[in-house]
Amino acid sequence: MSLEISVEDDRWAALDLSALAERAADVALRELGLDPEGCEISLLGCDDARIAALNAQFREKPGPTNVLSWPAQGLAADAPGGTPRRPEPDFAGEVELGDIAISWDTCEREARAAGKPIEDHVTHLIVHGLLHLLGYDHIRDADATLMEGLETRILGRMGIDDPYMDTEGP
Repeated sequence: MSLEISVEDDRWAALDLSALAERAADVALRELGLDPEGCEISLLGCDDARIAALNAQFREKPGPTNVLSWPAQGLAADAPGGTPRRPEPDFAGEVELGDIAISWDTCEREARAAGKPIEDHVTHLIVHGLLHLLGYDHIRDADATLMEGLETRILGRMGIDDPYMDTEGP
């Protein structure tokens, strides 16, 4: 797997973001029947100020969020609750999935509020962002049910508790 990680906030050094991302992506891609070795993902570890600027620029939403994703391909299903299309490889056989940004401030605050290890919460958000790259979404109820079920199953394979047991979502 080609995983390009950029870190703009030194607090990410407290975690091994690379190892968390590699494991999360590997388990998620395999769960979805994709070969991780042929996939390319970029991950930005940033702070609330940077993610707020990205959120405003790309989603026209003010303020920070926990994770943002920019899919390289439009894979969303047409029907609510439908399975997204599979990504297509480029001429070299690589599958560029896209970019994910994740904010330390929001992740740390949410993990503390939920009483869970930050490593588990960050892993969940990486899986969540990766599923967005693969065409999954949670705007429509049927899509949210599908996506949350996948997240729970993938995280369960990594020994992480269901993140939706006591929450409304990421």
